[in-house]
Amino acid sequence: MLGPDDAVVPDLKEKLPGRGVWLTAAHETIAEAVKRKAFGRAFKAQVKVQEALPDRVGDLLAEAALRALSLANKAGEVVFGHSKVEEALSKGRVIAVIHASDAAEDGCRKLDGKARASTQGRGLPSICAFTADELGLASGRSNVIHAALIQGGAARKFLAAAERAARYRQGISAFADNYGLDTDQE
Repeated sequence: MLGPDDAVVPDLKEKLPGRGVWLTAAHETIAEAVKRKAFGRAFKAQVKVQEALPDRVGDLLAEAALRALSLANKAGEVVFGHSKVEEALSKGRVIAVIHASDAAEDGCRKLDGKARASTQGRGLPSICAFTADELGLASGRSNVIHAALIQGGAARKFLAAAERAARYRQGISAFADNYGLDTDQE
């Protein structure tokens, strides 16, 4: 959106009044638009665009996802810790597994294997987009390495927000490759 001071403002909730510009929600797309001064042409006006806009959009998407995780936690739709995640997986209540991006690969592999086993080989989404510190701040806990989302509306909202943030950071094609998606259907 174009703010009152002629500055480009991200409208992630798509609720700001006025005229906007639609771009693919990918870091490289926003960075290229800033580099090529595409916002000025799109708005047909002189605009102010911060060089850090692509990173700012990524930060806003991550913040929105972490707020959604906090709400899912308050709704009782998240369990934390390796053993509690294993227990939830055995009960078949998990819709996604969360690993800190700085978690040990071995622990992530083991839980992802248990997730595949609990879903007869289909597996579950595995979110690795946030650090242990970010997950800890969102959950009000310390040292959060592994978590699981339990079926519920707040958990699904976090899952959607986390996938949006990961898609933005990784780019559409890399995200699709990592999550086994067909990019023609995106």
